[in-house]
Amino acid sequence: MNFRILLYYFYQEIEDVAGYRQWQWDLCQRLGLRGRIIVSREGINGTVSGPIEATREYQQIMDEHPVTQGMEWKVDPSEGHAFPKLSVKAREEVVTLGLGEEDFSPTEVTGDYLSPSEWREMMQDEDTVLIDARNDYEWEMGRFEGALLPDVPSFRDLPEWVRERREDLAGKKIMTYCTGGIRCEKFSGFLKREGFEHVYQLHGGIVTYGKDSEVQGEGFEGKCYVFDERIGVEVNHTEGAKVIARCKWCQEPCDRQINCTYTRCNERYFCCLSCEEPRDGYCETTCREAVMSQSLAVTGE
Repeated sequence: MNFRILLYYFYQEIEDVAGYRQWQWDLCQRLGLRGRIIVSREGINGTVSGPIEATREYQQIMDEHPVTQGMEWKVDPSEGHAFPKLSVKAREEVVTLGLGEEDFSPTEVTGDYLSPSEWREMMQDEDTVLIDARNDYEWEMGRFEGALLPDVPSFRDLPEWVRERREDLAGKKIMTYCTGGIRCEKFSGFLKREGFEHVYQLHGGIVTYGKDSEVQGEGFEGKCYVFDERIGVEVNHTEGAKVIARCKWCQEPCDRQINCTYTRCNERYFCCLSCEEPRDGYCETTCREAVMSQSLAVTGE
């Protein structure tokens, strides 16, 4: 494989967000990299793909830059680009928890890090609660066995979910995990600020857990959802990946995702090939009916 995929994040104050965003764009364009990069005043989060030599040069430049010195990388081989294009955006937060005036930086407070082996051991503790800090469509594809799965469509809905369950979580050791670790940096810090004393996060996230030669992804079921053209990657190498997600329509095992045909909806959902065609890719009958109504309005029928 002559391509690689780089996954990274770093919480570090960036004073000139617009200038740094432009520098990232120019650098990736020059190296021929594609992917998604978010830049904010609190740091950077990115996933890019490109030829091996180009990704190595990118890593070297980033490692020498004062903003990202000491940043950790997660690297995967690839047969080609994992993204159709390059996107570099400036935002208020690198991951949107939406705390407003209560916002904080993980450099101020965050949960204790657990290595993959420490994580596997603590999962056996009866006084421990695992919380999946990802969106619902992510944990539907794969998650740690026994984890609490917040039924929330976005990361910013987690604070309310936690506050509604404060009594159930009180006094427990709370373990949080996400894809690469960035959301847990913020989420675990939020839990600490909410008064929970024993809060831990999986260092490096699910991706690192699956690559660890000792634990080999033990205890994770299904695949890990990733935000590139691979969609899902294998994590548990002790028993192999099994499909736990199910087609929205027929409920058969399926880890294939599509977007609803109705552009105003565009919901991403699991759908097998057999069910996509007869339903024209709509996620709900109401979406089909909405499109039909719009067509009738245009034609005047």
